[in-house]
Amino acid sequence: MAYETNVKVRFCETDALGHISNISYFIYLEEARTDFFVELGFGADLEDWKVIMASAKCDFIQQGYYNQKLKVVSEVQKIGRSSFTIVHRIEDAENGELIAKGEASAVYYDFKAQKSEKIPDHLRSVLEKHLVKETVVNDQ
Repeated sequence: MAYETNVKVRFCETDALGHISNISYFIYLEEARTDFFVELGFGADLEDWKVIMASAKCDFIQQGYYNQKLKVVSEVQKIGRSSFTIVHRIEDAENGELIAKGEASAVYYDFKAQKSEKIPDHLRSVLEKHLVKETVVNDQ
């Protein structure tokens, strides 16, 4: 099951060439990812936040423009012992064309102890409902 976030491109998110600046895509992905994490139960506020990012990437497929309505579709690609990978598709909300795709690795993290910890079973089961594939990988 995919999670969707809608975004409207603001003027300040475009560059001198008139298309979405490359950094803006990472902002859209972060917005979608954090909304997704809250929806999954990973912390509604900073005191409860238990996720730290390990990596993030974005592939730019087509140009996007000011005032364009976008849809960010997020799913879980892989689940490890303490980490998981989210994949994103940024699409034109009106015609479904792929604009960009992203990926982020997140770690379930104890900020006080400054170390990763095992993803609790109740959160793992929620993540599994959003898997792209039926296979759960236990590599970390």
